[in-house]
Amino acid sequence: MAFPSHDRSLAPAELTLVADRDLFRAKERIILKVRDLLTGLQRGLQEDLGQSTLLLPPDFEPGKVQCVKGERLENCPYQYLDYPKHFLVEDKFTFRSLCWWGHHLVFALIVEGGRVKQYKKNFVDRFHQLAGQGLELSLAPTLWEWKRGEGYPLPITHDRKAQLAAVLSGRSWFKIARFVPLDSPVMSEGRLPELGRDTFRSLLPLLTP
Repeated sequence: MAFPSHDRSLAPAELTLVADRDLFRAKERIILKVRDLLTGLQRGLQEDLGQSTLLLPPDFEPGKVQCVKGERLENCPYQYLDYPKHFLVEDKFTFRSLCWWGHHLVFALIVEGGRVKQYKKNFVDRFHQLAGQGLELSLAPTLWEWKRGEGYPLPITHDRKAQLAAVLSGRSWFKIARFVPLDSPVMSEGRLPELGRDTFRSLLPLLTP
């Protein structure tokens, strides 16, 4: 990206940041701590999967897992865990736990193709087991939108069954998420693994036969 000549010089405040070694060391410490929290969540989810009978896509491999770190999700760092993880062309089934710096923590079930028809039926038939659990249905035109606010996710509450069923009716994919502020006790007390597991368990009415 080319910058105008007047944008190429560093302002005093920017120079202070560049020269602050402690800032970058603190960032690395945080990255490692978040990675450890995500690893703990993966172990817990693996235990939960072993105790559940789920409607899984064909060719699902329970051992697949992915942990990713990046710097530029809308110009902010991010870390995420995909587990369970199944991506096969247009057949997707994954539970993504995303720590998006400067934004929020997100736990999201992503599904496409495969068993989506049965998941949608379960959503309607077992709606009141899913409602009121802090879950939200993404309204975005893509699975890879992570912002929250008006026009993005819609809370799954007991009074929205018809509205949410209508949203799902024409889709071959959907995403259900729980959003958590980064300044919540979940982060400061290291309870990310527990909340991640709780979120996955709250989705079981959708995923079980």
